[in-house]
Amino acid sequence: MAAKPSKSNKQQVLAARRAKIEDARRKERARDRRNRLIAIVSSAVVVAALVTGIAIAVAGAENDDKESGPKLNAASASDIRGEKTWSGLTQTHVETDVDYPMNPPVGGDHSAIWMNCDADVYTEEIPDENAVHSLEHGAVWVTYNESATEADIETLATRVSATPYSLMSPKNDQKSPITLTAWGHQLTLDSASDERVAEFFDTYVQGAQTPEPGAACSGGRAE
Repeated sequence: MAAKPSKSNKQQVLAARRAKIEDARRKERARDRRNRLIAIVSSAVVVAALVTGIAIAVAGAENDDKESGPKLNAASASDIRGEKTWSGLTQTHVETDVDYPMNPPVGGDHSAIWMNCDADVYTEEIPDENAVHSLEHGAVWVTYNESATEADIETLATRVSATPYSLMSPKNDQKSPITLTAWGHQLTLDSASDERVAEFFDTYVQGAQTPEPGAACSGGRAE
């Protein structure tokens, strides 16, 4: 007949069982804490992602608003010293006058009829809206005010008369004596003898900036 377990053995068994149960409870509490921590961190990550996404969307919308009109670039895209360049120029045909932010205009909304720019030299001022359409076709527009000398005007007229996809006209309200303009590009000068005149013509007559390369420079408005 087997001997009955002593009282001390029973106590040891009970103590071991209680220790095992307590250990299991500790592990369960630790697991619960870990799961809560994971849930909190996951929620924080989701919230942060949502906040970041909203911030990016708002910033993008603000940038779209800022860039919806012509933008004067900080640096020229070409190597022509002193020229200014613009981006974000619209190309809509309109039947009304346009209030251009630069003078002479370098692009933007314009008349549906271009100014003839097949080596045309005009002795009277021409409408900006027609001249801008000529720029869209890849023309270089030469303008001058009353400060330009007769010799400079004659020199520029000679160059324009020999250059298809160019036109020339007086523009008395411009600040510089001489201004050379292509679509999105402009250079102001004091003298027609400046070597940059030839550089500007070589670069922008039917140049890479042209929105509609090969479009006609004749058959438009002549005066």
